[in-house]
Amino acid sequence: MTTTSQRNLAPSEPDQNLNHNPAQKTDKEPEKISSLRWAFRFLRWSTYLVALVTLALLLHKSTPPAVQASPQAAARAEEKVQQVEQARSQGQKATLRLDESELNSYLANHLDLAKDNAPTAVGGEGDAPSAQDVEQMRSSVRDVKIQMEGDKVRAYVIFDVHGKDMTLVLEGKLGAENGFLRFVPVSGQIGSLPIPQSTLETAVRKMMESPENREKLRLPGDIAELKIENGELVAVYQ
Repeated sequence: MTTTSQRNLAPSEPDQNLNHNPAQKTDKEPEKISSLRWAFRFLRWSTYLVALVTLALLLHKSTPPAVQASPQAAARAEEKVQQVEQARSQGQKATLRLDESELNSYLANHLDLAKDNAPTAVGGEGDAPSAQDVEQMRSSVRDVKIQMEGDKVRAYVIFDVHGKDMTLVLEGKLGAENGFLRFVPVSGQIGSLPIPQSTLETAVRKMMESPENREKLRLPGDIAELKIENGELVAVYQ
């Protein structure tokens, strides 16, 4: 009997599983906070890095295409244009064909490109470029080069933005529709940064459909067809 009572009164061994040490829980909290802080810093600096890379790509000029322009090609282009105008004045149909060298030489002589103009700020409200935006961009263009391959045209444009030269490359198909110039973009990039296809198509469509810009895209009434064919610009006059 005594033995049984002593056993019942004997102090039990503490259960290791029930021993909660507050210090262990406290040690984990700083570790969790430190991990969150590290993740936040990583995300923030990653955002800065992406922004810097994007800016560097925007400011990095694309390599200009190797196009040739010469006085001889310019003279051939002028002669072809005069022949077409003479045929039109006599009420005859005519077709103008300019190869890449002739087209670039003709543009070099007739485009009013910016030289030392003051920096132009381009911007406007809304997604579609306004007439003022288009005019400002046009007046800030410093150089234009055109490549034609197959049925596609590639335009290389250097324009001035706040005193910095930036490049725009657009590739697509040229045409005429209901008396207006039509351009279907295939690819594009600003500097070395490619423009997403959906963004490019939306921007070009809104610019061409904008009432303020549409009149600038109107073709002469006697042009029935405009296209790139076998690496040449072809304009069919009716």
